[in-house]
Amino acid sequence: MRRSGKGAASLLLEEYEHYLALQRRLGDATIEVYLFEVGLLLERFEHPETVKAREVEEFIIASGEKRFLSSRSIAKTQSALRSFFTFLQVRKIRGDNPLSLIRTPKREDSLPRVASSAQIEHLLSVINTSDHLGIRDRTLFEVIYSCGLRISEAAAIDVGDYQDRMLRVIGKRDKMRLIPVGEVAQASLEQYLEETRPHLFSSARPCRALFLGRRGQRLTRQAISKRFDEYVALAGLDMSVHTLRHSFATHLLEGGADLRSVQELLGHSDIQTTQIYTHVDASTLQRAWEEFHPD
Repeated sequence: MRRSGKGAASLLLEEYEHYLALQRRLGDATIEVYLFEVGLLLERFEHPETVKAREVEEFIIASGEKRFLSSRSIAKTQSALRSFFTFLQVRKIRGDNPLSLIRTPKREDSLPRVASSAQIEHLLSVINTSDHLGIRDRTLFEVIYSCGLRISEAAAIDVGDYQDRMLRVIGKRDKMRLIPVGEVAQASLEQYLEETRPHLFSSARPCRALFLGRRGQRLTRQAISKRFDEYVALAGLDMSVHTLRHSFATHLLEGGADLRSVQELLGHSDIQTTQIYTHVDASTLQRAWEEFHPD
């Protein structure tokens, strides 16, 4: 069945979103990425049921060059499009999947970016805590670093999830874990809960979220990322919110924590995912040796 027009594309995207959530059971963050990538495809091709593999490959290459995407990001784009054409096959809109004919780029074997403790302290120090939003932001990023949270996990925390110096976190695939909160983050949280959150809370629109926006609503991932980027620029650093999670894991291993414990704290289902931080730790030691060891 052939569809045309922006309305048809919007309807197809809406059906695809339901497919990702209900049948694939993907997380909100992944769904958002997939919808964005497929949306770009539908802007380029009005009839995805007839587009050829060569045309899709040219689109992926051009889109990657235009957005300066890494090979890892291009691979994510291909995953999104592969899923979309599978959805078209399931819906019997299309009989084949053109992504099966397109080679996935070799991923760069890069290590996660890690910030030093001094860099993180400097980042937190530039946050102006003379107002309620500044106190909230410093507390938010203290907690993300102290507990090694993903940005989506931080946004989803409710007030009741913090009890007895422990934080209850719902991670990927709705997996729950309990994480101890460090002393510095504890102090920030207590101040935020007692002095700041009540000023942000709106009785007209009550919200259970731990971290609230200026109108009393739950902070979104996008809002958290935007605030973080502003502070990073102010501090003259180069990192993302996820760098705090990478740094949390690396600093624990540098301090002598065992790999299995770090795996549990991060919520990794496979310990091989956690093992990459041992390579980060080793590379840090190698740089220190090269810098300070006499020839």
